Amino acid sequence: MYKFFFLINPVSGGGQGKVIHKFLPEIMESMNFKSDDWKSEFTRKEGLDEQVHEAIASTETLIAVGGDGTVSSVLSIMLESQFADRVQIGLIPLGTGNDLARVLGLYKPFVDKGLLYLVRRLLMAKSKPFDIWTVNGKYALANYFSAGIDARIAHDFNHDRVTGVISSNSVIANKLHYVKRFFADRAYHLKSGWLSMVENTPELIENIDLTGHTTVIVGNIPSFASGANPFFESNMSDGYLEVVCVPNMLNFLLAIAVGNIPLVGYFLKKHLLKSRKVRSLTLDLADNEYIQLDGEDLSGKLGKRITIQFACQVRMLVLEE
Repeated sequence: MYKFFFLINPVSGGGQGKVIHKFLPEIMESMNFKSDDWKSEFTRKEGLDEQVHEAIASTETLIAVGGDGTVSSVLSIMLESQFADRVQIGLIPLGTGNDLARVLGLYKPFVDKGLLYLVRRLLMAKSKPFDIWTVNGKYALANYFSAGIDARIAHDFNHDRVTGVISSNSVIANKLHYVKRFFADRAYHLKSGWLSMVENTPELIENIDLTGHTTVIVGNIPSFASGANPFFESNMSDGYLEVVCVPNMLNFLLAIAVGNIPLVGYFLKKHLLKSRKVRSLTLDLADNEYIQLDGEDLSGKLGKRITIQFACQVRMLVLEE
């Protein structure tokens, strides 16, 4: 049984995963860990689920090295493996958005002080409970889910990356291309949609017509789209999701731009966007609607009806000042 298992996405962060893999032996030795205390592997395109399952089964702490999509893959298998009570999850952020790393206190230390500092801190970090939700009983939701313009942007970005339109793997180039996709897709809105939410008790159900809305955002953490926070009182371990129905582009831009500003952001999220706390929800959308989960495009993979429910809690490594 390994104390630590590093599962590394080799292409995240413009190939930084390969650099981390190269320097891990030196880092671990400097912290007096023996070679049989830990293991590292690059993620595989084929057989990834099996690889993640084997890694979880063989360690006390699994550290995902990559973006939000990498850790989401780990958490999806975590639900199926029934190891949630035994195995801690850590993250070294190499993606474009890194929203989960931001709320876990991992992103800023990595950017400001580098890999060696983050790994040293992470290996000594304590874990905290973290809610995991299921989407249609199949996919794990750790960060957020959305349908509408931001999901359309994620879909088009993914298409451009697969087809070679995006020639660079750098984080900066990816963010610039996201901006380009935003202007290209800025007029997009939900073709049709109906949202049913269970709030504080099973008896309290709210229904909202989403037809024509710019987007609907469902959040488990207080970070969305590379650090924006459109949620009023998001808490990653309270058994609630935050739901924000955004009717138009102006509200969407306000949510992204000023959601983190004290007082102004508070007023916006409480009164204008009307962020709601819910225990579960069901979305009925058009056949060809764009949807994304934790930054990954899932358009065409979930069907017209989408149900999100609480699954379990896991332990996530957190850095605190």
